[in-house]
Amino acid sequence: MSLGLCAAPALAEGQTSTMALTSATLADRLTAVKSAKSINYYPSNAGWSAMWTGFDAVQIDTDLAKVAELGADNVRVIVFPQVFGYPAPKAEYTEKLRKFISIADAHGLTVKVTLFDWWAGYSDVAGSVAWAKAVLDPYAGDPRVLAVEVKNEIQPGDAAAMTWVKQFIPAFRSAIPNLPLTLSVDGGTGAAGMAQIKSALTAAPLDYYDFHFYGNSERALPEIRKAQSAVAPTPVVIGETGVSSAVYSEGEQAIYLARVFRAATEAGIASVSPWTLNDFSAGAIPTNSVVSTMPAQYKFGLFRADGTPKLAATVVRTAFSGVPMPNSLLNLSFEAAEIDSPWRLTNTAAGTAVITTGMARTGVLSACFSGTTRTAGGLPGLVLSPITPVQPGYRWRAEAYARGVNATGITEIALSWFDANGKWISQNTSNRLPAGNTSWTKLVVETVAAPAGAYAVQLHLKSGDNTGTVWFDDAAIS
Repeated sequence: MSLGLCAAPALAEGQTSTMALTSATLADRLTAVKSAKSINYYPSNAGWSAMWTGFDAVQIDTDLAKVAELGADNVRVIVFPQVFGYPAPKAEYTEKLRKFISIADAHGLTVKVTLFDWWAGYSDVAGSVAWAKAVLDPYAGDPRVLAVEVKNEIQPGDAAAMTWVKQFIPAFRSAIPNLPLTLSVDGGTGAAGMAQIKSALTAAPLDYYDFHFYGNSERALPEIRKAQSAVAPTPVVIGETGVSSAVYSEGEQAIYLARVFRAATEAGIASVSPWTLNDFSAGAIPTNSVVSTMPAQYKFGLFRADGTPKLAATVVRTAFSGVPMPNSLLNLSFEAAEIDSPWRLTNTAAGTAVITTGMARTGVLSACFSGTTRTAGGLPGLVLSPITPVQPGYRWRAEAYARGVNATGITEIALSWFDANGKWISQNTSNRLPAGNTSWTKLVVETVAAPAGAYAVQLHLKSGDNTGTVWFDDAAIS
């Protein structure tokens, strides 16, 4: 699947985009933060601090055109004190930041700036305030700069870090009072960490909280609501989210983002920022970072390192357009390319489904099981999770068509329910395909409500103890 991208026309340097904020008050900026269509950004060949040491304005311009074409109106950029120069930033690097902001504006994008990454000089409050003021004072009244994240993924259990931030916030606000301030925590710390930060900062509260969500997307809605509850009534945005296509298929990566966008909408959060625009090429992440040793970190992008779009780019563009996320992304009729399919295999020791031609109900492809058995875990199958989150009062229905040749055993579909910790609760099963040779037969799980305690649902297509062959096609879940 391809995504046609056309570069947005660049404005002359210094010309302000009509999409930018019209004023730079704290209230106006905070309003924009809460609805920002934002993308996290590094160039594919220069991640983290390498973006600044190898600053390439031409590549940045090309990339930010892609950001704008996806429908974004904001880009997040991270600066590094040891690269920019600390405690006094070097003119060379403040000029690079100025150029970045100018390029972003030329594409109709405001900028969120994250400070103090790869930095732990918590004993130097005065120096850190002076450094931050020197970096950002030129943008105090500039509507192109939307907000400031004081530190990326601060550790709320780090006493020195929390003592520092409690002193930094009021000192920085005294110097630049109209820039919204936030902090984020890592995905593992989550809502509990956000609650710790809120408790610690009662005398110097944040303007909003930045939730980095990397949990199970099937249970995104309750996790997002937990984060909101932890810091209420302070607003929450999702500042990072995604999964790596080095670990999951590109189709699963895309549907992960689709679920998070949908869950955020249900929770009343209008700003979700995928991590990140680009995959990274070999050597793009500085070797002094532990991140460079993690293969998964190279493939979170909406675009591959060669610049071609993944299905995830289509998902983000759809989300930013405000159009409901279509179920066609789920590949319910198996017609998508293998790389774009979110279906997962289960109980493969008892048999494996293959996507094949020659026996499709519609289109040209279907899913085929042949010569299957069973394991202690159950029947072999194909598994898919919907985009729509499980919620009280919502009633579910699923169906798929199956056809058999010399079929034996059990062929059925099921809705399986899971609790907040991902533990299986129960399932609702369909009618079964008769043994022998059959024409296309509809298997249906009639409309059912989620059982008590259910936070996620999966659709399973199963065929086990089957010495013959069964095909599935044209599934549906709603």
